[in-house]
Amino acid sequence: MVARVGLLLRALLLLLWGGLDAEPAERGDQELRKEAEAFLEKYGYLKGQVSKAPASTRFSNALREFQWVSRLPISGVLDQATLLQMTRPRCGVADTDSHATWTKRISVLFAGRRAKMRRKKRFAKPGNKWYKQHLSYRLVNWPEHLPEPAVRGAVRAAFQLWSNVSALEFWEAPATGPADIRLTFFQGDHNDGLSNAFDGPGGALAHAFLPRRGEAHFDGDERWSLNRRRGRNLFVVLAHEIGHTLGLTHSPAPRALMAPYYKRLGRDALLSWDDVLAVQNLYGKPLGRSVAIQLPGKLFTDFEAWDPHNSQGKRPENRGPKYCHSSFDAITADGEQRLYIFKGSHFWEVTADGNVSEPRPLQKRWAGLPPNIEAAAVSLEDGDFYFFKGSRCWRFRGAEPVWKFSQLCHAGGLPRHPDAALFFPPLHRLILFKGARYYVLTRGGLQVEPYYPRGLRDWDGVPEEVSGALPRPDGSIIFFRDDHYWHLDQGKLRVTTSGRWATELPWMGCWHANSGGSLF
Repeated sequence: MVARVGLLLRALLLLLWGGLDAEPAERGDQELRKEAEAFLEKYGYLKGQVSKAPASTRFSNALREFQWVSRLPISGVLDQATLLQMTRPRCGVADTDSHATWTKRISVLFAGRRAKMRRKKRFAKPGNKWYKQHLSYRLVNWPEHLPEPAVRGAVRAAFQLWSNVSALEFWEAPATGPADIRLTFFQGDHNDGLSNAFDGPGGALAHAFLPRRGEAHFDGDERWSLNRRRGRNLFVVLAHEIGHTLGLTHSPAPRALMAPYYKRLGRDALLSWDDVLAVQNLYGKPLGRSVAIQLPGKLFTDFEAWDPHNSQGKRPENRGPKYCHSSFDAITADGEQRLYIFKGSHFWEVTADGNVSEPRPLQKRWAGLPPNIEAAAVSLEDGDFYFFKGSRCWRFRGAEPVWKFSQLCHAGGLPRHPDAALFFPPLHRLILFKGARYYVLTRGGLQVEPYYPRGLRDWDGVPEEVSGALPRPDGSIIFFRDDHYWHLDQGKLRVTTSGRWATELPWMGCWHANSGGSLF
């Protein structure tokens, strides 16, 4: 982990200094080159190089291969774009043979069926595929801050992606029986060798083994999420690592799920043409139909909102409001300390004494407001509601819109996809939080004040990527992220206490849920 952090810091410094125009050896930065060599060695780029070639040639050739797989300009030079690519979170499986395997797959595509039959044996190396089409799997454990039903739903959907486009079928094995594929979350070194030890948030998020072992491991210290906004998207990583357990290598194809750097969910299908071609080369096309079923990625953005009717969870989901058992999109409070908690297309009102309403549709209260808003705040001066999502923002006075149409708020310097919003009484201003920075808005407007954004170090102890922030009657501020809260003492300007909001803050409306014991 130290080497990765050092590589990242040096890459950022070089960006600030104007970037790299030549190899680090020519700039005297031998340490940076050594760290890049360690990265290339770990992910298999130096293994295929001719051992008798000069070290500089092997290094340059390995860089070219890495740039090709990563879809970067191929120069063989450790430039700033290549450095930053090496620091991005990625799959821990080596990229060995990605180029050769992809070339064979493309040659078959253009050579036709007869060539495919001749070369089929060359694709199926021993241990690189399953020799059956019905496979069982088991979810051994899951991140403690995510609800079990939602994680199981994401796992089930990830396997379904591959069965939709191939002749494979999957079923979840009983907890006490054997399973072909096992999915497990680990922390740090977990007896896979030091090169496979997990290093906390960032770096290698997960790795998997070929069919002969049938295991996929995920970093238990990563901040996993099951929605599109916060944390690392667990569903995408699950689907990618399952691909490895089926025998698929990394792909350099545009927007491929099996690219070494995990793709983002969007409007396009989650599997690229190359993903489909790769799995069908190993296992054939779907049985009983001629066309593979593909769904757009936007359908897989929020598993916490899915109906867990097939779940075998031990806790009844109807005990207390839904947000108490998972998370919320946004939270705010009005001048009477009435909370408004938002999740999906609904919201809950919670009175100051903790009594919570039934879930209510957003559209019935604020017409035109989209679901899954990202941040919300109530001005304690005029009582207006401000909502934020993507690059748009809305303002309502009661149930009536102040603006006829939503505003393109990033034009005033506001961040896209903010994490949380807060009306800060001492400044009489709205504040937006995004990642490790915060933005103070001009009074009554949608412009960022001069000298902002600033770093969260001004709010000592507040974590990055918060999901909500509330001013309290005593002048303190409560910050939320996942199932935790942080209490910031305004006088001391630092966090003084923290804990789990559903079980420790009775005014959050979760007391019915708490009667059943621990939630998370």
